[in-house]
Amino acid sequence: MNPASNKKIDQTFNAIYKDAENRRNQFREAPVPKIHIGMATCGIASGALETRKAFEDALDEYHIDARIHTVGCLGHCYAEPVVIIDHPDSGFPPIFYHEVTAGKAKMLAKLFLKEGDPRFEHVYGAMEENDLIPWVMEFTRFNQEKRVVMEKCGRIDPEDIYDYIADGGYSSLVKALKLGPDEIITEVQNSGLRGRGGAGFPTGRKWELARSAGAQEKIVICNADEGDPGAYMDRTILESNPHQVIEGMAICAYAVGAKKAIIYVRAEYPLAVTIVTKAIRQATELGLLGESVLGSSLDLEIDVFRGSGAFVCGEETALIRSIEGYRGMPRHRPPYPVQKGLWNTPTVINNVKTLASVPPILDHGAAWYKDIGTENSPGTAIFSVVGNVVHAGLVEIPMGVTLRSLIFDICGGIPDNKKFKAVQIGGPSGGCLNEDFLDTPIDFDSLTEAGAMMGSGGMVVMDEDTCMVEVSRYFLDFTQNESCGKCTFCRIGTYHLLKILERLTRGEGEDGDIELLETLSMDIKAGSLCGLGKTAPNPVLTSIKYFRDEYQAHIYEKRCPALMCRPMIAFYFDLDLCARGCDACATCCPVEAVFTTSNRKKGVDQELCVKCGECMVVCPPEYDAVRKVSPPDRVPHIEKPPQEKQEKKED
Repeated sequence: MNPASNKKIDQTFNAIYKDAENRRNQFREAPVPKIHIGMATCGIASGALETRKAFEDALDEYHIDARIHTVGCLGHCYAEPVVIIDHPDSGFPPIFYHEVTAGKAKMLAKLFLKEGDPRFEHVYGAMEENDLIPWVMEFTRFNQEKRVVMEKCGRIDPEDIYDYIADGGYSSLVKALKLGPDEIITEVQNSGLRGRGGAGFPTGRKWELARSAGAQEKIVICNADEGDPGAYMDRTILESNPHQVIEGMAICAYAVGAKKAIIYVRAEYPLAVTIVTKAIRQATELGLLGESVLGSSLDLEIDVFRGSGAFVCGEETALIRSIEGYRGMPRHRPPYPVQKGLWNTPTVINNVKTLASVPPILDHGAAWYKDIGTENSPGTAIFSVVGNVVHAGLVEIPMGVTLRSLIFDICGGIPDNKKFKAVQIGGPSGGCLNEDFLDTPIDFDSLTEAGAMMGSGGMVVMDEDTCMVEVSRYFLDFTQNESCGKCTFCRIGTYHLLKILERLTRGEGEDGDIELLETLSMDIKAGSLCGLGKTAPNPVLTSIKYFRDEYQAHIYEKRCPALMCRPMIAFYFDLDLCARGCDACATCCPVEAVFTTSNRKKGVDQELCVKCGECMVVCPPEYDAVRKVSPPDRVPHIEKPPQEKQEKKED
């Protein structure tokens, strides 16, 4: 770039930034309360739309002058609907309220916004340190997180491009346009950024290969086809800060020489599709996309392609086939997509989190990013932590933080004082690790060495009541259904794995099943074409390795130690604790399996019982009379009165 071109880029962007800054200052400097409401999918599912409506109605009813600012997800999904109130006249910092229902919204509007009482009993925390309210809960997650990709999530309105620009957005693109493409690639290489889609391939190396490809036309694809059970990192980023992803795509396109880009997002993410489509339109209108971006030599058009939800389309060659209009099925490599990708054009495919990491790298420098995390895994990792954990949600941590710190310190540990049993990392393709691995650093190499994988960032935490055989069956059922069917090993092998696991959970296991599971798993890993098939047996292999005794109990004792597999458990009543005349269990039983004994206590007809466990749920805690056992033959015999006597007693 020559000085004249650089000056034009600066002048064009400075005019846009000045407009954005004026808009932000008008909002921030207005001497009225600001109400920030999280409106991503997790918030909406918890009632955020009703919360916003309640605030709007209350402001009108009480004649309160305030501003409502809709934002994305902060990551505290367990606390939704989340509301942050910044009341300039209160003397307090912005206050974080959790689980703000419509009724609580009206109460806060009246008592806090109108009368000045912040109702501390509903406060979850303060958004900055302040001696006025030192006793509120500390934000452990914010204290121990390192937000790079999610820095602006929950802070800006994802549907307002000016909000992003005023917070420093698109300044990295301006910087990139004043550099040469080779300088950008070198900076990304020096940062050590590795692909956040699961494989961990060096991002700068991929860009270098694409740039050196001989074709004139090149394409950039953002892979947002997130299909792992319990994973929602990419969806949340697109819903909360789509412009950072778009900015990363534009930098990538300029670096590799592409004029066409596509965001591949599954249609099951309607809010993400709507928001990212609007973001592209806004960026185009401001000249940040389209022809001669900001007066530079970059021409870039970005489209949104909605996938139909096939898990296998997360694999890049299957994703390419899907865009081309064919059934999503992986193909042999080489050639790799950077050599011959979409429509036989050199194609760079990066994950949402990978592309969103690029603007901060250019903004702060490669050395800054390299200093975060570990030597071989620089930067941060984003996990959606779900399952048996107190504070489920999205967490962004430096690489190298241990599993123990993430699960117990940041996410609050296991609820109900139960014991930790295992954690599944990397989605259905990952591995199950027991408590011996809690001090394992979270990075690409350490997790692989432990038998798991980083994956795209899904993490399922399990407590002592989880059956690892059933967990393996669950994940195998998912991967078997999602197999594209191209490979015999994957199509047929996972089917047989699933059938063996189903037999085990029914109490029909046989001697030699464990060895057969191991042999089949290794064959599937060796013979499958794509990553889905090669990693599908990981939950089976790791659960056998670390929880072999549970498999043996299912096979040789016909017993489920975790009391989870329905065909292998039974419910009964401890007659020493059961209360006479309490009919809570009989009333709730959906199949009328609960009967009244001769002394007015309760029993269970095992032939009718469907093992739903509702009787255990409704039994008053002061009695705690329901027992669950495995195998079913451990149930003590309780005499059932003759039918005519039973009917008479009930009358």
